[in-house]
Amino acid sequence: MCRAKQPLLGKKGSYRQKTSEGLKKVTLESCKRSRRLSGRAAVTAFLTAGGLMFSLPLLAQQPGPMTPPPQPVAAPAIPAPAPQKAPKAKHYTSPISTAPPSIPVSQIIQDFASHEAEFKRERDNFTYVQTFVVQTIDGDGQPDGEYRMTSDIIFTPAGERYEKITDAPVPTLTRISLSQQDLDDLRNIQPFVLTTEDLPKYNITYVGPQQVDELHTYVFDVAPKKIEKHQRYFQGRIWVDVSELEIVKTDGKAVPDITKGDNQNLFPRFETYRENIEGHYWFPTYTHADDVLNFRTGPVHIRMTVWYSDYKRFRVTFKILHTGKPQK
Repeated sequence: MCRAKQPLLGKKGSYRQKTSEGLKKVTLESCKRSRRLSGRAAVTAFLTAGGLMFSLPLLAQQPGPMTPPPQPVAAPAIPAPAPQKAPKAKHYTSPISTAPPSIPVSQIIQDFASHEAEFKRERDNFTYVQTFVVQTIDGDGQPDGEYRMTSDIIFTPAGERYEKITDAPVPTLTRISLSQQDLDDLRNIQPFVLTTEDLPKYNITYVGPQQVDELHTYVFDVAPKKIEKHQRYFQGRIWVDVSELEIVKTDGKAVPDITKGDNQNLFPRFETYRENIEGHYWFPTYTHADDVLNFRTGPVHIRMTVWYSDYKRFRVTFKILHTGKPQK
């Protein structure tokens, strides 16, 4: 699993399990032992049938990759590893205190929600690069399938925002598939924003103060008051910086899980960290999930990572200050 170095705070998609229909494996006959290598174990090659295909959002149908046949004498070459991100950083967290906040809880909530509304508007003025990776993990803790997509979030010359996919290797997932809901949650739930307009939808409970890395924070539990049909929500915990009253971390999941007949769309628990990008704006830079999705047909261990990088302001936000009547 490639992991990004999580930002230190200072100055966790629906997944549908694939059935076995349409997936066939053909076992080739064991290769004959080479006379030069007598006494060594025979090499057995497995090739994936050409009929294996994926139909994932934003990607055309393509056959899965096939393992090349082994050489008769030379040992099989070890494939080069995928480009690695920096390892996940360990974050310092103190125990959560029971001490009351220095200002009323209701004021903290109103203030950070107001800042969230401003943050949401400002982030829409920035371009950035988004890399999304989902892997299934086998019993030995190694990835056995992957979906990867890198895209630029940019603007047209007319100022319209859009997503341009720049890298999308052939996916190798066989035990799960991604739905459109996964990609929607990637945009709307994982970089969770709790604005003043959203407050009536949630129960927000003050937990206590806690230090995370270099920041002193207020911790709140968040849960939807009511699940409306065709609506997506966040359920989990948020951390609010004490000095700036900005959300700097979230930990939870998208709800509800979706079940229709035999189809299950299950969602992992994820953790999102934000960094101070410009002024007092804290933008998401890293999301990670490492969870087991318990399908009816059996559990599937998945890892999901999203990197948000290269934030650049595209449009300037103007604030008009009224200083009185103009001078003649």
